[in-house]
Amino acid sequence: MAILVTGGFGFIGSAVVRHLLTRSDHVVVNVDKMTYAASPEALAMHAANPRHVHIRADICDAEALRAAFARYRPSHVMHLAAESHVDRSIDGPAEFIRTNVVGTEVLLEVAREYWSGLEPSARAAFRFHHVSTDEVFGALGPTDPPFGPQTRYDPRSPYSASKAASDHLVRAWQHTYGLPTFVTNTTNNYGPWQFPEKLIPLMTLNALQGRPLPVYGDGSNVRDWLYVEDHAEALVLALFRGQPGATYCIGARQERSNLQVVKTICRLLDELRPDPAGPHERLITFVRDRPGHDFRYAMDPSSAEEALGWRARHDFETGLRKTIGWYLEHEGWWRAILSSRYAGERLGVAG
Repeated sequence: MAILVTGGFGFIGSAVVRHLLTRSDHVVVNVDKMTYAASPEALAMHAANPRHVHIRADICDAEALRAAFARYRPSHVMHLAAESHVDRSIDGPAEFIRTNVVGTEVLLEVAREYWSGLEPSARAAFRFHHVSTDEVFGALGPTDPPFGPQTRYDPRSPYSASKAASDHLVRAWQHTYGLPTFVTNTTNNYGPWQFPEKLIPLMTLNALQGRPLPVYGDGSNVRDWLYVEDHAEALVLALFRGQPGATYCIGARQERSNLQVVKTICRLLDELRPDPAGPHERLITFVRDRPGHDFRYAMDPSSAEEALGWRARHDFETGLRKTIGWYLEHEGWWRAILSSRYAGERLGVAG
């Protein structure tokens, strides 16, 4: 069968594509417009794989999407394409609304047109899997219970508001038109091929270069961390086991404060790549907090674990060690980004 994946050259999307190509016989139709955060290197091993088809297109381009559906006849859709960096959404929210909201509506309508013309058995088997974030649920206090499928939405940033809107659209198309959609919400991901603007690669690469490690506020904000390959496995299981109208909250129960994360990175780098100038923690710098900074995210994945027959394989320490090791082994990739593709851009800070 053919599976249409949007955003397949992104961080999470490329992990999903690799999983599908190495662990199944399915054809992957990868729709990606190749923004600054796309990494063709992440799928270089499959560049000549006839089961990997790349269509360079914007999800807001309905005609390009219709052509992809008509030619490849996908049985499933995995929608991962999104603008996802909170700092960027604060600086320029319009692109987040365009991609995350308008793009999702366009994709839903094209999928609905296609699905409506399928034979009854194919209509019944079709699934539209929308991949979202825990940030749509707002912020938790220090002792609040984790988010779950019944948590009310309370987005606090332009990014999370745009993802919340897209989640609501996906559910509306299921309720109104019968399109068999479902949603997965996940915690913070980390792992190989993550773009350097996000917390863990930013801190790792800054430390390797002896640059300051800028931490928002006092570093007490808490996030729940999931290794990206574990997430990819859960997403593929959900694609085939997910039920229309359902919500699956995917996480690993690995809460850490931002300062704890940065200090762990420093400790691991002290072991794996010692700095003659001294311990990497000397580089930690506290900077002014960003506007509307959510205090804590955490996810209760128990219902998803039961429904999907899945559980995260990596604890945070194990996954982080693998991740840092990967960045140490792929210095050419990230240095090229820092020196050319990302030249002149403002890297974010830890948060």
